[in-house]
Amino acid sequence: MEEIGLRWLLGQGVSLLALALCLVAFASKRDDRLFVLLLFANVAFATQFALFQSWVAAGISALIVLRIALVRRFPRHRAVMVGVLLATLVVAVLTWSGPRDIPALAAGLLGTYGMFMLRGIPMRIALAAAALCWVASNLLAGSIGGTIAESLIFLTNVVTMLRLRRDARLPTIPDTPMPRDEAAG
Repeated sequence: MEEIGLRWLLGQGVSLLALALCLVAFASKRDDRLFVLLLFANVAFATQFALFQSWVAAGISALIVLRIALVRRFPRHRAVMVGVLLATLVVAVLTWSGPRDIPALAAGLLGTYGMFMLRGIPMRIALAAAALCWVASNLLAGSIGGTIAESLIFLTNVVTMLRLRRDARLPTIPDTPMPRDEAAG
C-alpha cells in the first residue's frame, strides 16, 4: 500500500509541474514559445500517466514530445503528420487496455492534426478539444492534478484565443513623432 500511495503522490506532484508549464505555454501569444513549453509539459504528463499505469496516455504523451519537435521542423508537412498519426495509432494498439484509452487516443490525433496543419486560433481550437479529451483521460486515470491541469489549460487556451481575436480587431496606430513643442511641455 505504501508503494501505491507514494506512486499516487508522485503522479500528483508531476501533474502540478505539467500544469505550471502548460499554463505559461498557453498564455503565450507566440506559437514557438507554446511549442517549447509543451515539450517539457508532455514529458511531465508522460511521467504522470506512467505513475498511474495509464499506458496509452503515457505512450501518447511521450510521443507528443517527438511530435512537437517534428512540427517545429516540418510545419504543415502532410507526410510527417501522417507518420505521427500512424505512430500514435501504433502506440495505442500496443498499450491498449480498453475503452478508457479512447480519450487519450482522440487527444493525440486531434493535437497532431492541429499542430501540423493549423496556426493561431484554429490551432488553439484543436488543442482545446484535445485538452478536453485529456481531461477525460486524467479522470479515468484517477489523476486529480492532471484533471485540474487540463481543465485550466483548456480555460487558459480559450482566454488566449479571445485575446488573439481582440488583438486582431484592434486598429494599428502608426508611430508618429510628436511635435517638439508637445514633447517638451
